[in-house]
Amino acid sequence: MENEEDPVRKSQVVEARARNISHNVRCTECGSQSIEDSQADVAILLRKLIRDEIRSGKTDKDIYKKLEEDFGETVLYAPRFDLQTAALWLSPFLVAGVATGIWAYQKQRQRTNVHIMALNLVRGVPLTPKEKQTMLELLTPPPSPPPLRKKWWSR
Repeated sequence: MENEEDPVRKSQVVEARARNISHNVRCTECGSQSIEDSQADVAILLRKLIRDEIRSGKTDKDIYKKLEEDFGETVLYAPRFDLQTAALWLSPFLVAGVATGIWAYQKQRQRTNVHIMALNLVRGVPLTPKEKQTMLELLTPPPSPPPLRKKWWSR
């Protein structure tokens, strides 16, 4: 009984590993599908190649490496992080940082710009000391309130 289950178990393991690898490999003909989902001739051949490699005892890492060597890094859905792909991986953070910087600069400029323009207009007009004090009180921006810190569990 155990001998009968052993080949079945091995074929199930091979099939599960092959499907896992196939989901992470891009079809070279379609480009937008994994070789598991594609019905292109190349995808069928690649699935067979992966199963043969698994049966010959290779690890998943070895199979990915062989596919990458044969077809280039674009065949994998998740490219490695190295010097060539650093811009690809870091670009979302760079764009978010630049956008945040521009937003903060414009917010700061918007907050102080009106007050500076009004103060410059008042400087040339002769005012009494009391009028000057009143104008300064009106035109000086109020201090920004401290941010409210709500805990996520007290919402």
